[in-house]
Amino acid sequence: MQTIIISTSDTNSYARNLTAAAQALRDGALVVFPTETVYGVAANAADARATARLREVKGRGTAQPFTVHLGQRAHARRFLSAPSPVIRRLVRRAWPGPLTLICEERSPQDTEIADICPGEQLSALYQDGTVGLRCPDHAAAARFLTEAGVPVVASSANRRGGPPPVDVDAALRDLGGLVEYAIDGGRTRHSAPSTIVAVHGDAWQVQRPGALDERTVARLANSEILFVCTGNSCRSPMAEYLFRQGLAKRLGRPVEALAAAGYRVSSAGTFAALGAPASAGALEELARRKTDLRGHRSQPLSVELVHRAERIYAMSVEHRQAVVDLVPAAAGRVALLDPVGPVPDPIGGSADQYRQCADQIERAIGLRLKEFVDEDRNW
Repeated sequence: MQTIIISTSDTNSYARNLTAAAQALRDGALVVFPTETVYGVAANAADARATARLREVKGRGTAQPFTVHLGQRAHARRFLSAPSPVIRRLVRRAWPGPLTLICEERSPQDTEIADICPGEQLSALYQDGTVGLRCPDHAAAARFLTEAGVPVVASSANRRGGPPPVDVDAALRDLGGLVEYAIDGGRTRHSAPSTIVAVHGDAWQVQRPGALDERTVARLANSEILFVCTGNSCRSPMAEYLFRQGLAKRLGRPVEALAAAGYRVSSAGTFAALGAPASAGALEELARRKTDLRGHRSQPLSVELVHRAERIYAMSVEHRQAVVDLVPAAAGRVALLDPVGPVPDPIGGSADQYRQCADQIERAIGLRLKEFVDEDRNW
């Protein structure tokens, strides 16, 4: 057969031809398409003949599963019945992007995709209680995969043993005449394949290094909340401990289990010394609220802390500005803890002042907790 090449730069016919390629894929065709890492070759996962053709072209046996490719990150919900917080967080923060997730799924029959894929095809998608999911960061891939309207599996567009192609010419040197369509999206942005990460419950492991290094994956897999005040001895540590307790309660987990699940809460000060305990007033006020602050030790605000944090809450406008001055790119991640206004500094004040301060912090944390938990669940 002659492979039809669709160019993304052909503004006159691109949309029409892409629609034709998506329809052909639904009908059993194989289609080469670009991603941000390498070119892939796609098949309709619900069509046994199409996936058999893909295996033949790739020289791959039935024991090795293909990865599901998604046009939108929200489509991951169709393949997972009860995703872990780590999976939800990586989907929300890393997709679209060069990350392939190997996700646990012990009940494929309970997933939305089970209504689309016949039983045999469903068991081919889910092997050993897992499914591989990828959402490429490429406009042509997103449009094609979404328009296909069927579950799509894909692999790199090369014959077995060959190098993964980074442009359509390299892909067609291997697969020209073996596939019905090829979408030419130019040279890929990355010179490395997607990073493959396997997630088991709250734990994750890099199975194949790629475009994202392990440090980046670790940052994306964790949600860290940072509270900032001046000396990190009263306001921000009270906020840190109260937030941690509130988060544990909302998630139904012990406080000590939060870190293992990828939830980290910390605090720092713009003019803090290193290693000082919380102020006596803060210790007494949180003890009154049945929270032990004796383990707190102060730390100065740093570039590393700011980079790690997904959300940063400042006690005053000045603290927010100090964060932005330190890391300008963090401007979109830092806000006042209390949207109503600054939290006054109780240092050196009376027990009543500490109580009022903690009351304000606790009210604001209730609001911020809802925002945070809702975002983490609405992945």
